[in-house]
Amino acid sequence: MQKIAVFVDVQNIYYTTRHTYGRQFNYRKLWQHLLLQGDVVTAYAYAIDRNDDQQRKFQDALKHIGFDVKLKPFIQRSDGSAKGDWDVGITIDVLQVAESVDTVVLLSGDGDFAILLDTIKTRHQVRAEVYGVPALTANALINSATVFNPIYEDFLL
Repeated sequence: MQKIAVFVDVQNIYYTTRHTYGRQFNYRKLWQHLLLQGDVVTAYAYAIDRNDDQQRKFQDALKHIGFDVKLKPFIQRSDGSAKGDWDVGITIDVLQVAESVDTVVLLSGDGDFAILLDTIKTRHQVRAEVYGVPALTANALINSATVFNPIYEDFLL
């Protein structure tokens, strides 16, 4: 049985599906789909903590499905800009887990992860699957993936 590790850039998936389809991603359907492919041994969902009740309910739902939810505080800067990025955290976790699994699944459209996928494929000979909204996923990320799984209506609520 294939060992699968899943890493979800929650903010990226939320905004890309909302922008493109006006709907939310169906994490339960993803989980069921992945279980048909193998054993999900690690699953992280990376989110920003805004101390919001609705977000807490969503995060609890992710935990109930089987995700380990990692939270980073939302930082509002004095100039009005905001910071809430998980790229380094996701990268570190993927690098730590890649040697012990057969497939790394990344949900994101962020092209910054292309070099990460190239690295784990070369260093650990793992499959690197990406799920992303086609129009909002960087070509570099699509090209670095072993398999690109476009998020269409069938993966939405």
